[in-house]
Amino acid sequence: MAYPMQLGFQDATSPIMEELLHFHDHTLMIVFLISSLVLYIISLMLTTKLTHTSTMDAQEVETIWTILPAIILILIALPSLRILYMMDEINNPSLTVKAMGHQWYWSYEYTDYEDLSFDSYMIPTSELKPGELRLLEVDNRVVLPMEMTIRMLVSSEDVLHSWAVPSLGLKTDAIPGRLNQTTLMSTRPGLY
Repeated sequence: MAYPMQLGFQDATSPIMEELLHFHDHTLMIVFLISSLVLYIISLMLTTKLTHTSTMDAQEVETIWTILPAIILILIALPSLRILYMMDEINNPSLTVKAMGHQWYWSYEYTDYEDLSFDSYMIPTSELKPGELRLLEVDNRVVLPMEMTIRMLVSSEDVLHSWAVPSLGLKTDAIPGRLNQTTLMSTRPGLY
């Protein structure tokens, strides 16, 4: 669960979110190294009176600043593609839950069981008890098993919605007339 003034991501509770956090750190390190190098070169050019004019026209420099960015982009793209394929992969889900977005609430249906559906309304701020979180508390929560593959089917009845659980690394758009699918697996119990 997020806490006030939090600067980083929420704690990962799924293998996908752990991979996303590692990818974020990997990419951030590459960006940091590039920024440091550019800052060093700019400060060097501003403080040094000696500039070698023939260096700027050299074929080797042009080759380096063409090939080096291509290598950096490959170092970012390959892990990104691996995670995208991992997120799209579904391995025999144990449970299927259908989430339908409405104007002010969500409807959930456990499709593997007959007549197991409910609506989830947000609790108004005036009715919150001490310790409950504003804009996050609902009257009926979705209960899901841990360490099991779960398929979420997300759609909407009226307008665009977004079904998201940040600590699981999930965010799926609910679009009227379209059924979107995502897979989740929680590695530890908790309220997300």
